[in-house]
Amino acid sequence: MTTPMPAPMPAPPYPAPPGAWLRSPTALGRATVVLFGLVIATDLFACYADLLEASVTGDIADGAVGAAVIDRADRADKLYGAAGISQGIALVATAVVYLCWLWRIRVNAEVFDASRHRMKRGWTIGAWFCPVVNLWFPRRIVADSWDASAPWGSRSGHTPVNAWWTLWIVGIVVGRFADTTSRHAETVEELRHAANVMLFSDALDIVSAVLALVVVVRLTRMQERKVLSGELLQIPVAG
Repeated sequence: MTTPMPAPMPAPPYPAPPGAWLRSPTALGRATVVLFGLVIATDLFACYADLLEASVTGDIADGAVGAAVIDRADRADKLYGAAGISQGIALVATAVVYLCWLWRIRVNAEVFDASRHRMKRGWTIGAWFCPVVNLWFPRRIVADSWDASAPWGSRSGHTPVNAWWTLWIVGIVVGRFADTTSRHAETVEELRHAANVMLFSDALDIVSAVLALVVVVRLTRMQERKVLSGELLQIPVAG
């Protein structure tokens, strides 16, 4: 009588790659959300400065004169400059923390499902700084991490990611146009037009930041829920 061979043990469904350790993204996610809130606040301040600039240049273009108009113009210029500085500081601080959060998310996503990722881990940071490919590589990395972090067996859509990335790219294009328009403005009419274009750019930045915040919150929660669901097997966890 032939003894049947024992059935082979099933392999883990989503083997973690070497050097990938599961760690909670919650703290970094919260810090990133707070900093995106700061970005939104500085953009709102910039919108206020844009409105003042557009208002006073419009009045001057319409023939307003006198000390009061000069004082308003001087105040508007100072606020305009302060808004640009505050936006720059908020953007740099947010970018640093956001990239730390995204790296944590990416490593966790490899632990969840290494097969989902089309890009090497190093592109998580490098993709943002390489010309041309930075127009779509970062979005692909976030989308792959989104898929790997979704509950197993579910169909995960990319609507929040696509909405955020679309507004981000549009915001970059409009922002560069607004900056060029502002730098080349010489007449009062040109200054008013530049202020209005900058207002539109800053408003786009607000919407983009809100959508980025939504992606951060949802992706962080997806990973936390996946860890707490008990679905993970043989997953290395950092101590």
